[in-house]
Amino acid sequence: MIFAQITTSLDTAEVVTGPDSVSILDLLFQGGFMMVPILILSIGAVYIFVERVLTISKAEKTPDGFMSKIRDMVEKGDINGAKILCKEYNSPTARMIEKGLSRIGSPLKNIEVSIENVGKIELFKLEKNLSLMATISGSAPMLGFLGTVIGMIDAFIAIAQEEGSVSPKLLSEGIYTAMVTTAAGLFVGILAYLGYNYLVAKVQKVVHKMEYNSVDFIDLLQEPR
Repeated sequence: MIFAQITTSLDTAEVVTGPDSVSILDLLFQGGFMMVPILILSIGAVYIFVERVLTISKAEKTPDGFMSKIRDMVEKGDINGAKILCKEYNSPTARMIEKGLSRIGSPLKNIEVSIENVGKIELFKLEKNLSLMATISGSAPMLGFLGTVIGMIDAFIAIAQEEGSVSPKLLSEGIYTAMVTTAAGLFVGILAYLGYNYLVAKVQKVVHKMEYNSVDFIDLLQEPR
């Protein structure tokens, strides 16, 4: 008798706790129309991250011995040769040094201002779309929460329209469908936030190298001939 009761209890538990498995793709499709903007934000975040990584990685590649060659040419008075060398390298540092070389003969303060202005332009290029990346990291979770609220409203409307007792299955399906948008929004937002901070760190590294080389060039111009 006891064994039969235990067997019956196990069978009942299996029915209750063994629902059909739902794939992640099915959950995403059940997230509702708010999944569309979240998907668009995720695609935008991936595009910005890849494009910025390639651009910044290219910008931080300054040839070994570049400043040494510039120093040797300037000390020899070969300013045109130094300009040609700068044009051969497509990097922020080379463009800053080229602008400084083109201003040789002007007061040192004017040379510094010219280099600084070019540096600001190069910094703007490096930081392109980073603010959009930060916006995605903040807006994706908010869209997820909005989708959850809308989903919960729809679930409670469906419950209110039910006649008689409310089915627990109806309630649970409405809730987990609504929570899908929150999970998706948080996922996209977290990845975008990590990507944004990674890109900011790489930009700061490039900016530090630009400042170091520009100071080195100004010191070169101040050395007695």
